[in-house]
Amino acid sequence: MTWDLYLALLGFAFVTTVTPGPNNMMLLASGVNFGFRRTLPHMLGISLGMGVLVSATGLGVAGLFRAWPPALTLLKVASVAYMLWLAWKIARAGAPGSGRVGARPMTLLQAAAFQWVNPKAWAMSLGAVTAYVAQPSAAAYLAVAAGFMAVGLPSISVWAAAGQGLRRWLEHPVRLRLFNGAMAVVLVLSLWPVVTMQMP
Repeated sequence: MTWDLYLALLGFAFVTTVTPGPNNMMLLASGVNFGFRRTLPHMLGISLGMGVLVSATGLGVAGLFRAWPPALTLLKVASVAYMLWLAWKIARAGAPGSGRVGARPMTLLQAAAFQWVNPKAWAMSLGAVTAYVAQPSAAAYLAVAAGFMAVGLPSISVWAAAGQGLRRWLEHPVRLRLFNGAMAVVLVLSLWPVVTMQMP
Protein backbone atom coordinates (compact mmCIF):
# COMPACT_ATOMS: atom_id res chain seq x y z
CA MET A 1 0.00 0.00 0.00
CA THR A 2 1.43 3.39 -1.02
CA TRP A 3 1.68 6.28 1.43
CA ASP A 4 -0.85 8.31 -0.59
CA LEU A 5 -3.36 5.47 -0.37
CA TYR A 6 -2.66 4.94 3.33
CA LEU A 7 -3.16 8.65 4.09
CA ALA A 8 -6.48 8.48 2.23
CA LEU A 9 -7.40 5.46 4.35
CA LEU A 10 -6.58 7.37 7.55
CA GLY A 11 -8.83 10.20 6.37
CA PHE A 12 -11.61 7.69 5.74
CA ALA A 13 -11.05 6.15 9.18
CA PHE A 14 -11.18 9.56 10.86
CA VAL A 15 -14.38 10.69 9.16
CA THR A 16 -16.18 7.41 9.75
CA THR A 17 -15.13 7.04 13.39
CA VAL A 18 -15.68 10.64 14.53
CA THR A 19 -19.16 11.05 13.01
CA PRO A 20 -22.36 9.97 14.83
CA GLY A 21 -23.16 6.28 14.95
CA PRO A 22 -24.03 3.57 17.48
CA ASN A 23 -20.58 3.57 19.12
CA ASN A 24 -20.43 7.33 19.55
CA MET A 25 -24.00 7.64 20.81
CA MET A 26 -23.28 5.00 23.43
CA LEU A 27 -20.01 6.69 24.40
CA LEU A 28 -21.81 10.01 24.80
CA ALA A 29 -24.40 8.34 27.03
CA SER A 30 -21.69 6.47 28.96
CA GLY A 31 -19.72 9.68 29.49
CA VAL A 32 -22.84 11.28 30.95
CA ASN A 33 -23.84 8.33 33.12
CA PHE A 34 -20.42 7.04 34.24
CA GLY A 35 -17.80 9.69 33.43
CA PHE A 36 -14.81 9.65 31.08
CA ARG A 37 -12.48 7.49 33.19
CA ARG A 38 -15.00 4.68 33.73
CA THR A 39 -15.77 4.78 29.98
CA LEU A 40 -12.12 4.14 29.00
CA PRO A 41 -12.52 0.32 28.76
CA HIS A 42 -15.52 0.90 26.47
CA MET A 43 -13.40 3.12 24.19
CA LEU A 44 -10.48 0.66 24.15
CA GLY A 45 -12.89 -2.17 23.37
CA ILE A 46 -14.30 -0.28 20.38
CA SER A 47 -10.79 0.34 19.04
CA LEU A 48 -9.70 -3.27 19.54
CA GLY A 49 -12.97 -4.65 18.18
CA MET A 50 -12.72 -2.52 15.04
CA GLY A 51 -9.18 -3.71 14.45
CA VAL A 52 -10.23 -7.34 14.73
CA LEU A 53 -13.33 -6.81 12.58
CA VAL A 54 -11.41 -5.05 9.80
CA SER A 55 -8.77 -7.79 9.79
CA ALA A 56 -11.36 -10.57 9.77
CA THR A 57 -13.36 -8.86 7.03
CA GLY A 58 -10.32 -8.66 4.79
CA LEU A 59 -9.18 -12.17 5.60
CA GLY A 60 -12.41 -13.86 4.64
CA VAL A 61 -15.61 -12.85 6.41
CA ALA A 62 -16.68 -10.69 3.47
CA GLY A 63 -16.28 -13.77 1.26
CA LEU A 64 -18.62 -15.70 3.56
CA PHE A 65 -21.38 -13.14 3.00
CA ARG A 66 -20.89 -13.38 -0.77
CA ALA A 67 -20.86 -17.18 -0.73
CA TRP A 68 -23.80 -17.58 1.65
CA PRO A 69 -26.14 -14.52 1.57
CA PRO A 70 -28.31 -15.77 4.51
CA ALA A 71 -25.32 -14.97 6.76
CA LEU A 72 -25.88 -11.28 6.06
CA THR A 73 -29.55 -11.66 6.98
CA LEU A 74 -28.59 -13.34 10.26
CA LEU A 75 -26.22 -10.46 10.99
CA LYS A 76 -29.02 -7.97 10.39
CA VAL A 77 -31.40 -9.79 12.74
CA ALA A 78 -28.76 -10.03 15.48
CA SER A 79 -27.85 -6.35 15.05
CA VAL A 80 -31.45 -5.16 15.33
CA ALA A 81 -32.21 -7.31 18.39
CA TYR A 82 -29.06 -6.35 20.28
CA MET A 83 -29.28 -2.64 19.50
CA LEU A 84 -32.93 -2.47 20.54
CA TRP A 85 -31.94 -4.04 23.86
CA LEU A 86 -29.11 -1.49 24.27
CA ALA A 87 -31.50 1.38 23.46
CA TRP A 88 -33.84 0.10 26.18
CA LYS A 89 -30.96 -0.01 28.68
CA ILE A 90 -29.88 3.55 27.80
CA ALA A 91 -33.43 4.88 28.06
CA ARG A 92 -33.73 3.40 31.58
CA ALA A 93 -30.33 4.58 32.86
CA GLY A 94 -30.45 6.38 36.21
CA ALA A 95 -28.79 9.57 37.35
CA PRO A 96 -24.98 9.77 37.11
CA GLY A 97 -23.48 8.09 40.13
CA SER A 98 -26.90 7.01 41.37
CA GLY A 99 -25.71 3.45 42.03
CA ARG A 100 -28.62 1.92 40.14
CA VAL A 101 -28.46 -1.85 40.50
CA GLY A 102 -26.86 -3.37 37.42
CA ALA A 103 -25.82 0.03 36.05
CA ARG A 104 -22.24 -0.09 34.79
CA PRO A 105 -20.32 0.99 31.71
CA MET A 106 -19.66 -1.45 28.91
CA THR A 107 -16.53 -3.54 29.45
CA LEU A 108 -13.64 -3.82 26.99
CA LEU A 109 -14.74 -7.27 25.80
CA GLN A 110 -18.40 -6.26 25.51
CA ALA A 111 -17.48 -3.19 23.44
CA ALA A 112 -15.15 -5.26 21.23
CA ALA A 113 -17.84 -7.90 20.67
CA PHE A 114 -20.43 -5.20 19.92
CA GLN A 115 -18.57 -4.28 16.72
CA TRP A 116 -19.72 -7.60 15.21
CA VAL A 117 -23.37 -6.48 15.42
CA ASN A 118 -22.72 -2.79 14.74
CA PRO A 119 -23.96 -1.93 11.23
CA LYS A 120 -21.74 1.14 10.91
CA ALA A 121 -18.66 -0.90 11.88
CA TRP A 122 -19.47 -3.46 9.17
CA ALA A 123 -19.99 -0.72 6.57
CA MET A 124 -16.67 0.87 7.55
CA SER A 125 -14.82 -2.46 7.45
CA LEU A 126 -16.26 -3.57 4.12
CA GLY A 127 -15.64 -0.14 2.60
CA ALA A 128 -12.05 0.03 3.82
CA VAL A 129 -10.92 -3.41 2.67
CA THR A 130 -12.54 -3.03 -0.75
CA ALA A 131 -11.54 0.58 -1.49
CA TYR A 132 -8.08 0.92 0.08
CA VAL A 133 -6.41 -2.44 -0.43
CA ALA A 134 -4.94 -2.53 -3.93
CA GLN A 135 -3.14 -5.86 -3.52
CA PRO A 136 -4.94 -8.16 -1.06
CA SER A 137 -2.68 -9.73 1.56
CA ALA A 138 -2.71 -10.37 5.28
CA ALA A 139 -0.16 -7.56 5.77
CA ALA A 140 -2.35 -5.08 3.89
CA TYR A 141 -5.45 -5.95 5.93
CA LEU A 142 -3.51 -5.70 9.18
CA ALA A 143 -2.21 -2.28 8.08
CA VAL A 144 -5.79 -1.13 7.48
CA ALA A 145 -6.80 -2.44 10.91
CA ALA A 146 -3.85 -0.64 12.55
CA GLY A 147 -4.85 2.59 10.83
CA PHE A 148 -8.41 2.32 12.13
CA MET A 149 -7.19 1.64 15.66
CA ALA A 150 -4.69 4.52 15.64
CA VAL A 151 -7.17 7.08 14.32
CA GLY A 152 -10.29 5.71 15.95
CA LEU A 153 -9.36 5.90 19.63
CA PRO A 154 -8.73 9.67 19.78
CA SER A 155 -11.72 10.28 17.51
CA ILE A 156 -14.24 8.42 19.64
CA SER A 157 -12.82 9.79 22.90
CA VAL A 158 -14.29 13.17 21.94
CA TRP A 159 -17.77 11.74 22.44
CA ALA A 160 -17.06 10.33 25.90
CA ALA A 161 -15.45 13.65 26.88
CA ALA A 162 -18.53 15.52 25.66
CA GLY A 163 -20.69 13.25 27.79
CA GLN A 164 -18.46 13.93 30.81
CA GLY A 165 -18.90 17.66 30.16
CA LEU A 166 -22.69 17.32 30.18
CA ARG A 167 -22.81 15.47 33.51
CA ARG A 168 -23.41 18.54 35.72
CA TRP A 169 -26.12 19.95 33.44
CA LEU A 170 -27.82 16.55 33.31
CA GLU A 171 -27.90 16.07 37.08
CA HIS A 172 -31.48 17.36 36.88
CA PRO A 173 -33.61 14.17 36.65
CA VAL A 174 -35.94 15.48 33.92
CA ARG A 175 -33.05 16.59 31.70
CA LEU A 176 -31.32 13.25 32.19
CA ARG A 177 -34.46 11.28 31.28
CA LEU A 178 -34.90 13.40 28.15
CA PHE A 179 -31.23 12.98 27.21
CA ASN A 180 -31.22 9.21 27.72
CA GLY A 181 -34.50 8.92 25.84
CA ALA A 182 -33.07 10.94 22.94
CA MET A 183 -29.93 8.77 22.87
CA ALA A 184 -32.08 5.65 22.79
CA VAL A 185 -34.13 7.03 19.89
CA VAL A 186 -30.98 7.99 17.94
CA LEU A 187 -29.58 4.50 18.52
CA VAL A 188 -32.78 2.94 17.15
CA LEU A 189 -32.72 5.30 14.14
CA SER A 190 -29.15 4.20 13.44
CA LEU A 191 -30.57 0.76 12.65
CA TRP A 192 -31.60 1.97 9.19
CA PRO A 193 -28.21 1.03 7.65
CA VAL A 194 -28.79 -2.55 8.84
CA VAL A 195 -31.88 -2.82 6.70
CA THR A 196 -30.22 -1.35 3.63
CA MET A 197 -26.74 -2.88 4.04
CA GLN A 198 -25.57 -4.66 0.90
CA MET A 199 -22.28 -6.29 -0.02
CA PRO A 200 -19.95 -3.92 -1.92
